[in-house]
Amino acid sequence: MPHELTELKVKTVTKPAGDPAEELTADVCVVGAGIAGLSAAIEARRLGRSVVLADALPVLGGQCVNSLIGLFCGVYGNAPEYHRLTHGIFDRMFADLEKTGDIAYNRRHTITVAYDEVVLGRWIENLVYDLGIQVVLGASVLAVESDVDAATGERRLAAVTFATRHGRVRVRAEGFVDASGDAALAWEAGLPCRIPERTIWGSQQVRVENLRPEHRPEPAELVAAIKANAKRYDLPRLEGLAFFFQGRDWAVLNMTHVEAPLEAVRASRAQLEGRAQADRVVEFLRNEFPETFGEARVRSYGFPGRRQTRWLAAVHQLTVDEVRSGHRFADAVARTSWPIELHDRVEGYVWEEFGPDHVHYVPLRSLLAPGVHNMVAAGRCVDGDAAALSSVRVMGPCAAMGFAAAHALDLASGGGSVHEIDIAALRERVHENVDA
Repeated sequence: MPHELTELKVKTVTKPAGDPAEELTADVCVVGAGIAGLSAAIEARRLGRSVVLADALPVLGGQCVNSLIGLFCGVYGNAPEYHRLTHGIFDRMFADLEKTGDIAYNRRHTITVAYDEVVLGRWIENLVYDLGIQVVLGASVLAVESDVDAATGERRLAAVTFATRHGRVRVRAEGFVDASGDAALAWEAGLPCRIPERTIWGSQQVRVENLRPEHRPEPAELVAAIKANAKRYDLPRLEGLAFFFQGRDWAVLNMTHVEAPLEAVRASRAQLEGRAQADRVVEFLRNEFPETFGEARVRSYGFPGRRQTRWLAAVHQLTVDEVRSGHRFADAVARTSWPIELHDRVEGYVWEEFGPDHVHYVPLRSLLAPGVHNMVAAGRCVDGDAAALSSVRVMGPCAAMGFAAAHALDLASGGGSVHEIDIAALRERVHENVDA
C-alpha cells in the first residue's frame, strides 16, 4: 500500500540582499584536487592542520581520475634498476589497489603504473572523507584578498572567494597551495604568470572496452598505421598509444591532440571538438585493427587533459639544461627521470629519454612566488621553461611537490615566510622523495 501523505509546507523565497558568502576558516587552503593538491591536503592534515580543499570540477581527483589518464608516470627511475623516486600518497594507494587487483606495473624504459580510475576515484574520496578535510567542489577562484606591506610591497594571502553553483564561498587561511594546474590562484591574486607562445596540446582520452587484447598491435605498428591513415580519418596527431590494462578487456586511448584554451567559450568548444576527434580515433582502430578493436565500445570520455597552459613566474625558473644535467639543488623537493615530453606541435611531440642513472630535480624556489610569504605552488603550475616543465608536470613529481608544499607551509606557520624556512629541516621531511 502507498504511504499516507504527510503535510509538507513549501516556502517562497528570494535571494538575500548583499549576496552573503559561506565562510570557512582553515590553517591551509588547497586550490586544486588533482594529485598535487590531494598530496598537499592529505599531508597537511596528517601534520595536524585543518584543511579546505577546493576544485573547479564537481568531483575529486583532477586529471588523474577525471581525464582518464590511466597511468602514473614519473614515479620510478629508468631501467634497469627502476628505483622508486616518489613516496607519500602513493605508498598506501599502491598497496590498497594491489590488494584488489586494480593496479598494474608496466616496465619499459621506466615503470608506468596503470590503474582503474573508478576505483582510484573512490579510494581518494574515502581517504579525504576519513581525514576530515573540508571539501568545496565546483569551485572556481573568484577573488583573492591579500595583506600588503606598504613599505616593501610584500604580501600574505588572506582569503579566497570561490564561485559555486550554490553561491559564493570565502575561505580564510594561514597558508595557501596553488595546485590548480592553470595557476588560477596566482592569476587571480595578480601575480606574474607565464604562458607559452604557441599551443601546447592536450589530449582527449577515452576508455574503450570489449577488446581482444591478445591480438593488440605493437606500438610501432600502431604509429605506422596512424601515419598512413591520418588524412583518411582526419587525425591531426600522428603518434599515440592505446594503454591496455593487464587482465582486462579495456584500454585507455591517448591518440588525440586538442587545444587547451584559458577562455571559457573556447575551452568548451575544444572539449566538443576533442570528443569528435576521439570518435574518429575509435573508428580508425575498429577498421584498421579489427582483430583487437573490431567490437570496441566507448565506455567513457574523460574531461580534456591539459598539459601546460599557464604557470607561476616563480623565484627560480627550472631550465631544460638543469633537467638534462640532473642539477642537484640545495632546496630540491621533488625528482623524476621522466623524459622531456613537449607537445608543442599538433602532429607529434618531442620525446627525449634519459639514461639509466639519470634523475632531475625541482627546487622549492620554483614553487614560490616572489614577495608572497604564505603561498606555495605545486604540480603543473610551478615554474620552468616549456621543455623543462614538460618533464616534471607528470604525476610522480607533482605528488612530491604537493607533499613538499604542505611541509613548507607547516615550517612557516605562525606568521613565518616560506622564503625563510629552514631548508635542512625541509630536506629531512622530504628525504624519501629526494634522497632515498
